[in-house]
Amino acid sequence: MFEKEYDVIVVGGGHAGAEAAAAAANMGSKTLLVTMNLQTIGQMSCNPAMGGIAKGQIVREIDALGGYSAIITDKSAIQFKMLNKSKGPAMWSPRAQNDRMRFAEEWRLALEKTPLVDFYQEMVNGLLVEGDRVTGVRTSLGVDIKSRAVVLTNGTFLNGLIHIGDKQFGGGRAGEKSATGITEQLTDFGFQSGRMKTGTPPRVDGRSLDYTKMIPQPGDHNPEKFSFLESHTLNEQRDCHMTHTNSMVHELLKEGFDRSPMFNGRIKSIGPRYCPSIEDKINRFADKDSHQIFVEPEGWHTVEVYVNGFSTSLPEDIQYKALKSVVGFEGVKFFRPGYAIEYDYFPPTQLKHTLETKLVQNLYFAGQINGTTGYEEAASQGIMAGINAHLKINENDPFILQRDEAYIGVLIDDLITKGTEEPYRMFTSRAEYRTLLRQDNADLRLTPKSFEIGLAKEDRLIAMREKEKKSNEFIQFFKNTSFNPAQINPILEDVSSAPVKQSDKMFKVFSRPGVTMSHMLKLEKVSNYVDTNDLNREVLEQAEIQVKYAGYIAKEKNNADKLQRLENIKIPQNFDYSKLKSLSFEAREKLLSIQPATISQASRISGVSPSDISVLLVYMGR
Repeated sequence: MFEKEYDVIVVGGGHAGAEAAAAAANMGSKTLLVTMNLQTIGQMSCNPAMGGIAKGQIVREIDALGGYSAIITDKSAIQFKMLNKSKGPAMWSPRAQNDRMRFAEEWRLALEKTPLVDFYQEMVNGLLVEGDRVTGVRTSLGVDIKSRAVVLTNGTFLNGLIHIGDKQFGGGRAGEKSATGITEQLTDFGFQSGRMKTGTPPRVDGRSLDYTKMIPQPGDHNPEKFSFLESHTLNEQRDCHMTHTNSMVHELLKEGFDRSPMFNGRIKSIGPRYCPSIEDKINRFADKDSHQIFVEPEGWHTVEVYVNGFSTSLPEDIQYKALKSVVGFEGVKFFRPGYAIEYDYFPPTQLKHTLETKLVQNLYFAGQINGTTGYEEAASQGIMAGINAHLKINENDPFILQRDEAYIGVLIDDLITKGTEEPYRMFTSRAEYRTLLRQDNADLRLTPKSFEIGLAKEDRLIAMREKEKKSNEFIQFFKNTSFNPAQINPILEDVSSAPVKQSDKMFKVFSRPGVTMSHMLKLEKVSNYVDTNDLNREVLEQAEIQVKYAGYIAKEKNNADKLQRLENIKIPQNFDYSKLKSLSFEAREKLLSIQPATISQASRISGVSPSDISVLLVYMGR
């Protein structure tokens, strides 16, 4: 069946695996995607939504690199919102509600249209390894498939264990069996493994809900999209709704606490801090008598509804009784109860920045196997693993994004340098250069880099260059063009800004707080320029941000350039830190374990102090 050797084998067809397979194949690698179920490629195992705070930035970065997630999100979206518009542009985050079935279908079709991707449905329960190099995979039927590189994207399937009250059973997702064999083999190789936990809420019948008692949550009036390419635009949207728990709901939930696997010791692993179960919320925030519940449709036509905010592993009878006491849910009918799932992961400090393992060459980990949570975090690791697997087997330089270049760079550096003992979720606060890493400029930051390595296609580069050119010319127009005080003062009065007495350049007045592009478009010179040059929304937004935040952007760029000097100081591979007696014991221990590649990476390791960095700099002759 498999006489030839593949370039790359990707194990797992979730968000990480799908992006990994697409990236490797689109760069020219003959790729095999092996998954336990070909019908669940790109499955949204939890809520039917993409993006959100910081996650939306990641999706746009994946798109800028030439990945598929944003395009598929646009094709299957049923609602779009730009979150945090009341804050500065560094915080703007796109989010889409999706049709779950269409999302998975679009992923399957996109991969089938990718010429160098082959598919095989079976469980992989072992790796083929010769010396310190992976050479393929072995399936549960004993089929050996050879390859030059392997990407593991097993999600929650590695020894997955599902909990509902005092019931527990093996599974990687409700209705699907868990994957066995890989964890045991990797630990025999010397890898460290651990256990993590995540959960999901009940799915219910939307026909049994009373939406008149809930608060509608509509999408944006003029919805945008995720992909920088011309893709599907929403002409109509479906509303989500919001309701709340109450003290009665909390009391009913507490009745099941003695049967809760979270509280009776059955679940020993750590769950996501920022997405706790409803029982965890009640326990941790005992002073609150109400929590938000978001009622999210699963698609355009299905009546199935996702109860966001009610993730639980309590017994199903307790889930049902408590949910019936939520306003609007009095007549609720369950499709399926919520559950928690425990699964194996491998602490990511065992990886290089390329996501290749340190112990076994040409073996890459991506997604929840690295201790992350979220579709977006998984997909971003998948595309980077697929890129680097292709580059490594073709003896090209690795592709590594720095912390000032992408949220993806922040995510991977955090994992590799700091590790994680709880499911890692991306937030804007994790990025020290978030003014540089906005969702609106992901294409400007990353498309040229991706084009250079052969992933992003020329049409992306042309579109990006056109946007960049028009934005820069528009900014220059504001710098070169003067305003008439009689025209500008009514605008300044509207925003409670001091009037001007003499003419000056538009850039100066545009920079003032409260003055927006919509104000400037009231000026005849500006509106004529926009009409003449046919400037679209993206160009107008880019120009406005560059004008309004020029000082902040320049400051962050300067700070990033300073840090880059430390990034350029390489640490020799397998450097013996034990000979540096001036290092603290903790720093020596951490540095020996993580083996940072640069002084900059060493400085970000928890437990390594500035004085320890000084010792390293002295030794390196700096």
